[in-house]
Amino acid sequence: MAREIKILGGGCARCEALYNNAKKAVEELGIEAEVKEVKDLTQIAAHGVMQTPALVVDGKVVSQGKVLTAEEIKKVLSN
Repeated sequence: MAREIKILGGGCARCEALYNNAKKAVEELGIEAEVKEVKDLTQIAAHGVMQTPALVVDGKVVSQGKVLTAEEIKKVLSN
């Protein structure tokens, strides 16, 4: 089953960096996952996120307000 990974943010440089790191982590792990950017403020607020960028994995907010490295994201996805 594919994992669902969302990057919540308005499209700033930090949001783009988190998106790219998430894509890299998925590639390096060789897992099936869909990485999506969510820029709609209503959808971001629905997750209870107050700081962007935020990383959501399978519906759960795992990070907000910082850019995780690909290595950090791989650890999250491996748990």
